[in-house]
Amino acid sequence: MIEAMDEAVNAAGRVLEKAKSAVGALLLSDGGLSAAALDLHQHEAHGLAWLATYVDTLKALAACATKLSAQGKLGKIEQLLLKIACGEYLQQVAGGIPMNQTEIFRVENLGIDLKNLRASALYAQGNTRENRAHLVDLMREQQGELTFGNCGLDDTIDEMRVSMQRFVASKVTPHAHQWHLHNSYVPLEIIQELAELGVFALTLPEGFGGLGMPKEAMCVVSEELSRGWIAVGSLGTRAEIACELILGGGTDEQKAKWLPRIASGKILPTAVFTEPDTGSDLGSLKTRAVKAGDVFKVTGNKIWITHPVRADLMTLLVRSIPDEKGYKGLSMFLAEKPRGSDANPFPAKGMSGSEIEVLGYRGMKEFEIRFEDFEVNAENLLGGIEGQGFKQLMQTFESARIQTAARAIGVAQNALDLGLKYAIDRKQFGKPIIKFPRVADKLALMAAEIMAARQLCYAAAREKDAGRRCDLEAGMAKLLGARIAWSAADNALQIHGGNGFALEFEISRVLCDARILNIFEGAAEIQAQVIARRILEGAN
Repeated sequence: MIEAMDEAVNAAGRVLEKAKSAVGALLLSDGGLSAAALDLHQHEAHGLAWLATYVDTLKALAACATKLSAQGKLGKIEQLLLKIACGEYLQQVAGGIPMNQTEIFRVENLGIDLKNLRASALYAQGNTRENRAHLVDLMREQQGELTFGNCGLDDTIDEMRVSMQRFVASKVTPHAHQWHLHNSYVPLEIIQELAELGVFALTLPEGFGGLGMPKEAMCVVSEELSRGWIAVGSLGTRAEIACELILGGGTDEQKAKWLPRIASGKILPTAVFTEPDTGSDLGSLKTRAVKAGDVFKVTGNKIWITHPVRADLMTLLVRSIPDEKGYKGLSMFLAEKPRGSDANPFPAKGMSGSEIEVLGYRGMKEFEIRFEDFEVNAENLLGGIEGQGFKQLMQTFESARIQTAARAIGVAQNALDLGLKYAIDRKQFGKPIIKFPRVADKLALMAAEIMAARQLCYAAAREKDAGRRCDLEAGMAKLLGARIAWSAADNALQIHGGNGFALEFEISRVLCDARILNIFEGAAEIQAQVIARRILEGAN
């Protein structure tokens, strides 16, 4: 099997090299990437990004197979998951890669011969009817177990996974759906318990009160918490982004003051970056900060701010150098604020806001915020130097996107859990609906794709832990994970039939929660654009 997977990786890799040349011929001119050509040929460029993501996924799956084999843990269910995932992705490379439900990238349209790819063993022998049926039989036997398939992680991280699963089963799963339906906050008691479990301190160095764990641990914790409810899993993201910002760009005094307090949960941070009409174009931010003695006065509008009411600290990106256009005029502030409540969300002078009602991803609440001469102490300018805000923020993107990929995997796993249970329990025409091949096939492919996304996410985390640049790997993990979360939720709801459309069933919540993953932390189209640029600039 390992030889067959290596063959698949090599065959797909050769296709990718030919695709790079073909797309490069469209987009590269005079030794550089043409912005106009990139706009004109977005479909081809983004398709190249998806193809590269598939090749990296196949590599991650092959590495997983090798690792599990060496550990003596490559069991039947692992083999089936790997075979089905590899076979399916080889077939999609040959037949068409879905960038979303309607936009299909077809490699053959680039004039590439795929004969050798189709000749690889797993192309025909991976995603077969027999393999899918056998996998679902094993999944039925293991229903109630915590995760399908061994992930090849070390014992410490596996123990952390089990600990998080127990916490979620006890404190989150029984209540999450009602919290969602009532648009309730994640209870503060839950946040306190997360702090006591070390969720906000996972990857922070021990010298600042952290646990000093690798990013793989962050992935596992984010995944399992999000499997219970994405809002609970996303609480750790607030801390992760803030800690990365302060670690990477803060002064020694700022690190000493803020990091231990974030790690302990005494301080809840929130990220305040996005503005109306700017979206991903952060270089167009207009919110300004004007120096006035020992404070900066901030004026402007921010939108899609998650969990700001109960936050104590805002990582606030504003324009403090008005003469510098684009990214160069941006600065990052560690802006303190008092906690608010539903009755008085922002009890701070110069700060007001209104809630944005949303379909899903509830539990922390989204707000639009207005600043009017809101004061931030000058000593809270991150790093003590103006104009470094965008650069400082860029240093956090890798970890943020890896963690978002992990959250997506958790949401997808939740969808699979619900779909499998319903398919076993629900009877139609005298038998459980899992006995119908179209239902069983959905479950098998959901499980295989989740395995694929998980391994790609962990591979990106390992690159980050090794200290290597991994914006490409992180972006790919996020791109694939978000698509799989939506697909899994949609398919699980389809398995529920009409009941899935009823608010009382949990899958309705999971579908709403899954939809945002393709948008925040870089919309899928922006993510594909960035990946394509990196691939082509590296190939030039």
